Amino acid sequence: MAEAKPNINLGLEGVYFTESSVCKIDGIAGRLWYRGYPIEELADQSTFEEVSYLLLYGRLPKRKELDDFSSQLAEERALPEKTARIIADMSGKTDPMHVMATAASSLSAYDREADDTTRDANLRKSVRLISKLTSIVSSIGRYSAGMEAMQPDGNMGHIENFLYTLTGRRPSADAVSNTQAMFILQAEHSSNASTFSALVTASTLSDIYSAVTTGINTLKGPLHGEADEAALRMLRAIGTPDNTERYIEEALAGKQRIMGFGHRIYKTYDPRARIIKRRLEALQGSASEEIGRLTQIALRAEKLMIDRLGQSHGIWPNIDFFAGPVYLSAGIPVELFTPIFAASRVSGWCAHILEYWQNNRLIRPLDYYTGTLDLKYVPIDAR
Repeated sequence: MAEAKPNINLGLEGVYFTESSVCKIDGIAGRLWYRGYPIEELADQSTFEEVSYLLLYGRLPKRKELDDFSSQLAEERALPEKTARIIADMSGKTDPMHVMATAASSLSAYDREADDTTRDANLRKSVRLISKLTSIVSSIGRYSAGMEAMQPDGNMGHIENFLYTLTGRRPSADAVSNTQAMFILQAEHSSNASTFSALVTASTLSDIYSAVTTGINTLKGPLHGEADEAALRMLRAIGTPDNTERYIEEALAGKQRIMGFGHRIYKTYDPRARIIKRRLEALQGSASEEIGRLTQIALRAEKLMIDRLGQSHGIWPNIDFFAGPVYLSAGIPVELFTPIFAASRVSGWCAHILEYWQNNRLIRPLDYYTGTLDLKYVPIDAR
């Protein structure tokens, strides 16, 4: 009797593989919660340090707990000398995400607790990863631009120090606030591709550095982490606000994908996009001429796309669409958008890894074989 073909969910779409208390997404209503807290409140009122604590420990910290956690992050910013050398040698010669993955993997060689699998040790390693991945990104930016990496400033907050070590100057309050909002919004998003791949690695009881490196490599793909880069390049290709409608109409007629629109989970407006859109609109009066122009293009493209495909096809703006101009306004170059995504998302990766290890089971799905069987082996000289 022939084997009955099972139901196959391509891309594991609609398949549940675990339980989690880290994040909740309501894709129909357009809602997002971290550990039960609405993303709107966290983005407007919290800090990346506090959100990272929330994700790792499952609750908001008290004042002393947050101060201690922030101090731990500040103490871990410096990179091992050989990791810094890897970044210096590779930057400008390959994709920044290759550099980031290699540098992140190297950190385990200089961690005295690398082989300690206790929960407390993995929490400490999570803090090191959250801190050092941001230092890796700023170092990649400096070396790629032909400059030396800067030493971190322990008196600055996480985001302020990142912008300072990237640009070489103390950032404005707006730059810190908007970049911090982006870090918070990208810190976690349930079992997305990179989180799932990190958990696949973690489920083998590999170490947390290996699992995070897996997440970085997954995030590199254009269908996941590189979408904000592609969206900005599209806005720049449009050129001027008055060219927006013609460009979008021609792209739609040619069945080209409009970057920054549509999402596997959200069937309505991405709540993260709403937050960043408001911040981008607030920048218009004080930003550079380029940011003003890109903002006008983005808003006109958004209106056209919603009119054409929003209600009828469920294709709405996602966070990637508005991210580029916000990053540019803070002095962040486009080639660092995806590495910053990883430096933000590492908080969520670590939270999920720690949670999964509490009830670990090796992730081993099945595939349905469609090839032939019992073929006769033919010696090489008779083929």
